[in-house]
Amino acid sequence: MAIYRFRVSFEDYDDITRDIDIKSNQTFEDLHYAIHKSTGYTPDKSSSFFVSTDQWIKGDEIAHLPNQRKVDRGVTLMEGTKLSRFIDDPHQKFYYIYNFDRPFDFHVELVKILDEVAGKEYPLISRSVGEAPKMMGLIPETPVASDDNDDDDDFTSDDTEYGFEEGETDEMETVSDLDDAEQDEEESSEDDEYLDEFSDSDDGEDYNNRNDY
Repeated sequence: MAIYRFRVSFEDYDDITRDIDIKSNQTFEDLHYAIHKSTGYTPDKSSSFFVSTDQWIKGDEIAHLPNQRKVDRGVTLMEGTKLSRFIDDPHQKFYYIYNFDRPFDFHVELVKILDEVAGKEYPLISRSVGEAPKMMGLIPETPVASDDNDDDDDFTSDDTEYGFEEGETDEMETVSDLDDAEQDEEESSEDDEYLDEFSDSDDGEDYNNRNDY
């Protein structure tokens, strides 16, 4: 009986790997359970293998605990589907998504075909490198909700208007009124100076009393 050796790695942690030896007539479900025996994750999650190209482009799907939409579509099930059915290449690749609710992605590659060793029980974890990441460590943290009552930095809070605190608008209007008064006073002073210039003669006599030219 031929033995497939698959190398399994996290897509985002390619330095963490597992080598799993499995019989060619065993199923994708057997491989699914073997992967999570090696990671410590619970296997009872909706997951899928996808036949993959060398560039990890997903093709045919082989599913575990599929949703109703996939069932209606006639998706192939891991249970009862032999690995050999989808092995067309001595370096066949499968893209594996574990737990569609909070998906973790894996690369699964056939790296060697061996002969069965009598007395060994398969699937067999033949090599393990690195510790599998904790599941919670791969789940994004839930953003902390902002406090609706915290208006310290809110320019549109109840006690402000267009970025100015209450009272500032009145102060600005007062300053504006003063500016207008000063401007009126300056204009009045300029008019007086103008009249003085043409109403007084050089020797201080009234302009109207001067002799005509």
